[in-house]
Amino acid sequence: MIIGIPVYDDVDMLDVTGPYEMFRWAGIEVDLLATRRGMIQFRDAFPFKVERSFAQARRYDALWVPGGDPNALSELIHDPKRVYLDFLIKQAAVTPMVASVCEGALLLAAAGLLDGYKATTHWAFIPCLKAYKHIKVARGHPRFHLDRDRLTGGGISSGLDEALMLIKLLKGGKVARDVQRTTQYYPDPPVRSKLPVARTCPMPPWPPIGTQASS
Repeated sequence: MIIGIPVYDDVDMLDVTGPYEMFRWAGIEVDLLATRRGMIQFRDAFPFKVERSFAQARRYDALWVPGGDPNALSELIHDPKRVYLDFLIKQAAVTPMVASVCEGALLLAAAGLLDGYKATTHWAFIPCLKAYKHIKVARGHPRFHLDRDRLTGGGISSGLDEALMLIKLLKGGKVARDVQRTTQYYPDPPVRSKLPVARTCPMPPWPPIGTQASS
């Protein structure tokens, strides 16, 4: 069983590394993929190595699309060559489950892969997702939302909950519970706060050409 994670410069670290470790504890192989093999940097310039290019992608049981810096997302979405978006479309056609975490949902949305689905994303980027009239946005701020073969997650740390959900879908509840125990994932933060309602999209520029705000 293999999960593919297509990454890019200025991708969010926890969107990738947290779920990656969860998947590996579940005995699932993980491919990090990029337009080219070699060094990529997380947001804030933390470097890491990618061993497979998009051209070397395999058949995956699930695709996991991470979020990142808004400027990086904008470059991928508005790339006239559509390298990243077309890779997502090609892979989604042969992958049983397509997942995103945080603003990764905007990459799926821009590729048309959330049309007809209900989805969520990072709370501050909900207005961005609403620019796509063929996507229904989940109410509130769920940690993740499953709609058939699409699994979307909220902001950054939500990827840990969502990764356990994906493990449960792929390998069953027992394996997911084993991973929860192994990683001691029983969150109990020392502070409490409430998420605000976002009114505007912080993506530059927005909305993408051809989109229309949904209700």
